[in-house]
Amino acid sequence: MSYNWNWGILFEQSPEGIGTYFYTLLLGLEWTIITSAGAWIVALAVGSVLGIARSLPGRWFSPLAAAYVEIFRNIPLLVQLFLWYFVMPELVPRAFGLWLKQLPNAPLYTAIIGIGLYMGSRVGEQLRAGIQALPRGQMMAATALGLTLPQAYMQVILPQAYRIILPPLTSEFLNTIKNTSVALTIGLLELTARARAMQEYSFQVFEAFTAATILYLILNIVVTVAMRLLEKRLAVPGLGVLKK
Repeated sequence: MSYNWNWGILFEQSPEGIGTYFYTLLLGLEWTIITSAGAWIVALAVGSVLGIARSLPGRWFSPLAAAYVEIFRNIPLLVQLFLWYFVMPELVPRAFGLWLKQLPNAPLYTAIIGIGLYMGSRVGEQLRAGIQALPRGQMMAATALGLTLPQAYMQVILPQAYRIILPPLTSEFLNTIKNTSVALTIGLLELTARARAMQEYSFQVFEAFTAATILYLILNIVVTVAMRLLEKRLAVPGLGVLKK
């Protein structure tokens, strides 16, 4: 039995009554962008703390950060999202749990936090590698000039480390965008969820997921080009980068 191709389905009215099928895919792309941007902000913040903690001297910070990385990096993202969305409201006080369940756009916030915390463990390892790639004399010179440890990190170590790890960060940003597709399992109507809904309504599975694939490719190409331009703009002559 042959498959009946119908690319015109993209421009037919969706049963949801909000526009054409293609318009619904664009709405899904919008949610994908919002989710990935929010999750990336969380990942950078958490990853920065973890990367710094794992490079600090001392007995407590590095082991705690290492434990976080091993836990979050080795539990599948799907399981983590289920834990945040379905289990967490049952573990907190009842009133707070009810508030979480009734929160508008709860799948969006859960996806941003869950994906952000998961990707933060990966970003933390990238930053730790960037800090360790710097000569040890950098920190010694900074402290010799009278800088405190926080000042040395903020003014000397981190500006160089972030430049070194820009290529790996690009890969992690792309992974964050792709990981948003997992959020359809908790009810977030991002791009993959919209494509799935389209094929269920129209039975045109290849058209739906081909269009979604093209939109993902366009988004990822834009991010890649932007990160490459940022990498060139921030490049310091003689300062190497970590390749991914």
